[in-house]
Amino acid sequence: MEKKNDLLSYFWQVTYAHSIAYFIAGVIAMAFMNYEALWATEIMSGFYRPIDSPIVGLGGTILQIPRGILIALFILPLRKVFFEEKLGLLKLGLIVFGFSVISTIGAVCSSYEGYIYLKLPLEIHLMGYFECVLYISLFIGILFIAQKFAHKKIVTILPIILIILLILMGLTGFLAATGNL
Repeated sequence: MEKKNDLLSYFWQVTYAHSIAYFIAGVIAMAFMNYEALWATEIMSGFYRPIDSPIVGLGGTILQIPRGILIALFILPLRKVFFEEKLGLLKLGLIVFGFSVISTIGAVCSSYEGYIYLKLPLEIHLMGYFECVLYISLFIGILFIAQKFAHKKIVTILPIILIILLILMGLTGFLAATGNL
């Protein structure tokens, strides 16, 4: 039977790796792809909430924590493959890319189904790959560091600090968007 601490450590690492990677990839993508203007266009405004929407302030920060827990839960049966085998994290990255980007069940932007069923221009589909590949690279990179340097104090303390900052930024964004700040 697996030690309880090992399992908690696994869930914590996957959750913080996802949350931090998602936030960083989102901020970089927002800066380079000008999401505020893109989401306000006629074709995209029907799909996306405005950047200053209260839920968007939470979506890129606080709401990624439960999503990280879900990701950890979903990949738990294959944990040994991803975290103990040679090139396991690369395998995880390919699986995440395959199921989260290319082979989604529904027709979403940049997916196989999206190309077939959505009326979005090709350049909109192609733009999505930048953020997806950046997120997956960061996610896998953070997990690699978490695994390889788990014994280092900085690898223990830094994620706690970053998650606290993400929570505070999410709350601040939400309060600002609702006019309560």
